[in-house]
Amino acid sequence: MKFRCKRLVVAVAGMAVVWLTGMTMVNRATAQGQPAAAAKVQTAGEAFKNVTTSTLKGLTVDDFLGAMGVMAGALGYDCADCHPGAGSDKVDWVIDTPKKRTARKMVEMVATINRTNFNGVQNVTCFTCHHGRDLPSTTLALDKLYGPPNEEQPDIIQVGQGQPSAAQILDKYIAAMGGAQRLAGLKSFAATGTSLGYEGLGGGGSFQIYAQSPDQRSVIIEFKDHPERGDSTRAFNGKTGWVKSPRGLLTEYEVTGNELEGMRLDAELAFPAQIQKTLTNWRVGVDDVVNGQDVHVLQGRGPKGLLATFYFDTKSGLLVRLLRYSASPIGRIPTQVDYSDYRDVGGIKFPFKYTFSWLDGRDNFQLSEVKTNVPVDAAKFGKP
Repeated sequence: MKFRCKRLVVAVAGMAVVWLTGMTMVNRATAQGQPAAAAKVQTAGEAFKNVTTSTLKGLTVDDFLGAMGVMAGALGYDCADCHPGAGSDKVDWVIDTPKKRTARKMVEMVATINRTNFNGVQNVTCFTCHHGRDLPSTTLALDKLYGPPNEEQPDIIQVGQGQPSAAQILDKYIAAMGGAQRLAGLKSFAATGTSLGYEGLGGGGSFQIYAQSPDQRSVIIEFKDHPERGDSTRAFNGKTGWVKSPRGLLTEYEVTGNELEGMRLDAELAFPAQIQKTLTNWRVGVDDVVNGQDVHVLQGRGPKGLLATFYFDTKSGLLVRLLRYSASPIGRIPTQVDYSDYRDVGGIKFPFKYTFSWLDGRDNFQLSEVKTNVPVDAAKFGKP
């Protein structure tokens, strides 16, 4: 198994200088008694050297890093396959390599195919051909033809026939979580637990989850016995998102791109009573199976290309999985959250075990305690 180097490391090539310069200008204006002007959002072409591809250079920094994750995942690569020395202190992010030059051509090719054949709709991505391979396969293996069905699912679900309506599925979920009246009374909570890690990595830490209705949430992971590992944070205060990771030389950054809507959705879903209004254009798909459980499939849309698919246990009505996507020019950027071990806390169900997966890592959490309607310091949702 390949372990991908953290996408945050990519940002070092120019983001640190840009970010620090911007913060200095804001602090100077504030010190002089002037209102701080809204900081200009840096594009990838401005923040990094040698980002020239037309469809990528205009992305925000965090969207660009997400697109790099899409590209690496689609080809089964890690950072070092294109960037010599990645994962070490001798990395050269800027130098051109044959694979980087080929990647630029492929990115432009994908954009051209979608523009000229599908009216700009993203029907072709890197993964369309590569499927985790460096070189795409061109001939069907007969074992696959006469074997089990392909498990890959389309991002846009097919409408199911004879299924419960979206309102019925969501109403059953709200009832299973404790009922609309009790959920409406949930205004905040604080949860603590243990980070289980993934594949033997990242475990042994403690974490706190803070949430404040309607749309503030933070997850903080600490390693008190190993402070050298540093703390990790994902925080959203209703308007601004922040990510802090000790694995990147740029240890923290503000989320300004499409992932911001994903963080907003995560925060809103912390309060299930408002699930029906978090997204629009709800549609019900064909029933499926997730982790051995029969599930109803429900999909909704949000701003800036946000697409979210929910998997609800057909018997209990509880949410088993959320798979959300943010947009990028070369393929949607997936984030997956799996929920289990639901327990009653003051009449409301909370998942005491969940897994948060993205293109560059996976965090497993086991909750030990949840306290509801407690005061939460607003600083918990701000810049780490």
